[in-house]
Amino acid sequence: MERIKGYVYLLCAFGLAGTSVVAASFVNGKLGTFTITSMGLLFSLVCLLPFCMGQLLRTIRVLSARQWLLLFCQAMFGILLFRMFLLYGLTRTSSVEAGILTGATPAITVLLAVLILREKMKAAHFLGVAGTVCGILLIQGVFMPESRFSNEHMVGNMLVLGAAGCESLFNVLSRAAAVQSSGKHEAIHPVVQTTLVSAMAWLISLVPCLAEQPLAALSEVGWQGWLALVWYGPVVTALAFICWYAGIRRCRASTAAAFSGMMPFTSLTLSVWLLHEQAGWPQWAGGLLVIAGMVLIGMDWESKLVRQTQMPAGLPKKSGT
Repeated sequence: MERIKGYVYLLCAFGLAGTSVVAASFVNGKLGTFTITSMGLLFSLVCLLPFCMGQLLRTIRVLSARQWLLLFCQAMFGILLFRMFLLYGLTRTSSVEAGILTGATPAITVLLAVLILREKMKAAHFLGVAGTVCGILLIQGVFMPESRFSNEHMVGNMLVLGAAGCESLFNVLSRAAAVQSSGKHEAIHPVVQTTLVSAMAWLISLVPCLAEQPLAALSEVGWQGWLALVWYGPVVTALAFICWYAGIRRCRASTAAAFSGMMPFTSLTLSVWLLHEQAGWPQWAGGLLVIAGMVLIGMDWESKLVRQTQMPAGLPKKSGT
């Protein structure tokens, strides 16, 4: 039951994160990279702090140095560096090439999970992640004639690939923190963890944000821009991260890698629905592959459940199962 809860949390987390593409379209080009990041985080903190202030203060007093380090790394890789690399990369490369490269995130996450966390990959997990990667490539149009890489975009492509690597590191670091909390230390509540990570990222982004002279730009974004920033903060950052932390403590990093395919699929659906963009059969086929990948990831849990329910009554369980 706990693992199925984890699946639901991860599904919500990446589904909400996928809406960031539509939200960013209303402010991209009007505000600087760090201004968007800083304002979104500020709105997140305004919404989060009233709900967890007491528990936040209690948690801060008992955090170990290793836990502080892991939280800081999550803020750096999962929020600041990821957004910086991606937004700067998009100014130097095409959206098609960027989309192809961000599809490497699940594969990188699985590789890091095997190397760092020593997670074991079963056949269903491998097929699920492979289906997710192929689905993302189809959604981003990798097989279309215009999706060829250009040498002129090399710097931008490297920045986007760096963003994919940062997202993968964040996934693995979050899982490492969850495993550590379940061992020596008391688990940090997802709302408190989101608040701490958001606060760290906001403090670090504040200085480069002020260098962009944001006041003049913010006064001209209009009500749609402000609405996008509010959505980008409490929903895309706060609520999505809460779901993420609640899910990653119940699932492996390789499982989260497969569910990350919901991000481009959600972006595709909302772009067609709200922005009236066109999508062909490769995009919708890719969406089906993403869903199939998540189903394959869940098959291992289902098989365990079936074995447990079919076990004859009165027989003792073997140790370690």
